[in-house]
Amino acid sequence: MALWSGRFSSDPDEVVAALSESISFDQRLYAHDIAGSVAHVKMLAATGIVPMADAESIVAELLQIRAQIDAGDFEFDPALEDIHMNIESRLIERLGDSGAHIHAGRSRNDQVATDIRLYLRDEINDISSRVRDLQKALVELGSANDSAILPGLTHLQNAQPVLFAHHLLAYVEMLERDHSRLHDCRVRLNELPLGAGALAGSTLPLDRQQVADELGFDRVMRNSMDAVASRDFAIELGADLAILMSHLSRLSEDVILWASQACGYIELDDAFCTGSSLMPQKKNPDIAELTRGKAARVSGVLVSLLTLMKGLPLCYNRDMQEDKEPLFDAIDTVKLVLTAFAPMMRSATVKPEKMAAAAADPGLMATDLAEWLVGQGMPFRTAHHRVGQYVAWCRDNGVGLDTASLEQMRETIPEAQAACLELFTAARSVESRDTIGGTAPAQVHGQLAFWRKELESDGPV
Repeated sequence: MALWSGRFSSDPDEVVAALSESISFDQRLYAHDIAGSVAHVKMLAATGIVPMADAESIVAELLQIRAQIDAGDFEFDPALEDIHMNIESRLIERLGDSGAHIHAGRSRNDQVATDIRLYLRDEINDISSRVRDLQKALVELGSANDSAILPGLTHLQNAQPVLFAHHLLAYVEMLERDHSRLHDCRVRLNELPLGAGALAGSTLPLDRQQVADELGFDRVMRNSMDAVASRDFAIELGADLAILMSHLSRLSEDVILWASQACGYIELDDAFCTGSSLMPQKKNPDIAELTRGKAARVSGVLVSLLTLMKGLPLCYNRDMQEDKEPLFDAIDTVKLVLTAFAPMMRSATVKPEKMAAAAADPGLMATDLAEWLVGQGMPFRTAHHRVGQYVAWCRDNGVGLDTASLEQMRETIPEAQAACLELFTAARSVESRDTIGGTAPAQVHGQLAFWRKELESDGPV
């Protein structure tokens, strides 16, 4: 019989029970549920609501139940619906009436809101640590190949030469914003709902601040209805994880491109690739491809959570039980991807000669010529037009931009000087982009040094 069954004359229909149960997925909250219950019952004793002897027995038994679950010796009962009822029922089974004191001053509504916040705090710490590890892997790869030059792309077309490390550092910056978003989310969710009851608070003299201090919450939630009805913190985390996965998906696309025969800029270790069931020669970058695919899955979680909550009136509604499975799936997916991605990047063998050959295309330095003319006082649009005419002339006459004579260049750029003929090398091009955020070696080496120091000294979230 369910613990809430007093006003009912029969058990729920089997189909209703199957639809209602959440223990199949919310059992992962057991440690956080027990931590919340321990803090709650200590407060009940401190305020005189529950006898101290009963509270001590409850705490001891809760810790025994946790040890049992840790060891895999606890049998969860779907008929008891959720993790809260499974633990409370076992407590009452062992302690009788003294165990039944535990639910004074709380509801499953504020209990689950507390559990999920405690759980997400830990998961955010874990994910943030994995983000840091990937940043370190990218900085390590860039530092080990800090002079390699490859073509930077726009519209998937070779555009301008950049240092390979500069490209990697772009993702380090993106991941830093992901890390910051996770931190901000953790700050916002770190407030205590427990004590809000079902929606209106309690007539009992609860000391909610004591519970907040015991559980490491920064503050007590000020509105009992908001405490039980809101899941914006879960939606915010869903958004943060979706953005993180979009960044990993973009990095995956670059890795796939770099590892292709068309580029051949890197080779991934066999441990992070798979073969074809038909073509014996194939070596497929499946980790990167799966990451790209799983990004869609995590984006779907965000849409699911937004859709779940958008039409719910205050306060708690049973629909909100559906927040956990998608959120858990997003967390598991992100952790799995990050666990594989950092070692995959560390496994990469860089082929600087392949990169250099592609970056040697003189067309990549056309902008350098235009900017040289600007430096001589020519308006940029005029310079852009003249260089465009020069590119077309070289194409039409079968002459390379870097092999034309000064006289030939002056056919379309009368202002050209001998110095213009020296602009068409990738090394000179990257060297000249020595502004903050540019791809010049001096800038990139400085950024690598910054990130090595930053990541080495980084502490917990």
